[in-house]
Amino acid sequence: MEKANWSSPVVGFILLGLSAHPRLEKTFFVLILSMYLVILLGNGVLILVTILDSRLHTPMYFFLGNLSFLDICYTTSSIPLVLDGFLTPRKTISFSGCAMQMFLSFAMAGTECVLLSVMAFDRYVAICNPLRYPVVMSRSVYVSMAVSSWTIGGAASVVHTSLTIQLPFCGNNVINHLACEILAVLKLACVDISINVISMGVTNVIFLGVPVLFISVSYVFIIATILRIPSAEGRKKAFSTCSAHLTVVVIFYGTLFFMYRKPKSKDPLGADKEDLSDKLIPLFYGVVTPMLNPVIYSLRNKDVKAAVRNLVARKYFTQ
Repeated sequence: MEKANWSSPVVGFILLGLSAHPRLEKTFFVLILSMYLVILLGNGVLILVTILDSRLHTPMYFFLGNLSFLDICYTTSSIPLVLDGFLTPRKTISFSGCAMQMFLSFAMAGTECVLLSVMAFDRYVAICNPLRYPVVMSRSVYVSMAVSSWTIGGAASVVHTSLTIQLPFCGNNVINHLACEILAVLKLACVDISINVISMGVTNVIFLGVPVLFISVSYVFIIATILRIPSAEGRKKAFSTCSAHLTVVVIFYGTLFFMYRKPKSKDPLGADKEDLSDKLIPLFYGVVTPMLNPVIYSLRNKDVKAAVRNLVARKYFTQ
């Protein structure tokens, strides 16, 4: 399975992972497993309280529940395989399994970009046009917006995954990564991948550039509106309704831009360290952001904190 040619298509891939750093594998297994369990617990609790607490049956918390479910799906699409790879001497994945992982990871990432934009629009309407909020953000509207976010992310992922799996992989089938990441898989193709590169560039503009611009403009209007509120208490209350979302946006896009804008080392002696960082940075990006989201919303939102306390109290007194 190490080599493939035109007459023998690749039926599976070998994931290098951290095989060049065996001492780190056990350490990162414990660390990533702990973070993954926190993600499942924290986001699971958020989903539960947004469903069970009637006070949280609003557009903002409906989107928050979607974001938590998305984070669970995003991490589950890759982290179990990564954890297994830390303990398995020979890390292999089937072609279909790799394709499914690429689809799920890309779909969840694209959906989150759109969903964060939708949440920014929700905060814009709530603060800048509060009297029209119940009409503009009716149940049919905000449900449609959430469904559209998932559909757009899924559709983009179908396109890129289809373009990738149709390529002939006639060379080495070893992926120098922790999981089946599209860019890492494209490096194994033995034909011109210009179409894939161009489509990825267009997608980056759509899912990164456009949302960042939309969110930035929304918060310019939001901040301008908040500053016009005469009382300090009113300004504080208005800002508290969007501070958690703004924090999540800064962490999500800030880490993303850092990850892809990180300069490449020109020192050949630093190639090994750079290769390690190129694997670990996306890994921690994939777990740190989903882990922090429920913490941020729990700490910076009194309604969520109250709902969590009520849920814990209800569970305690019913035992």
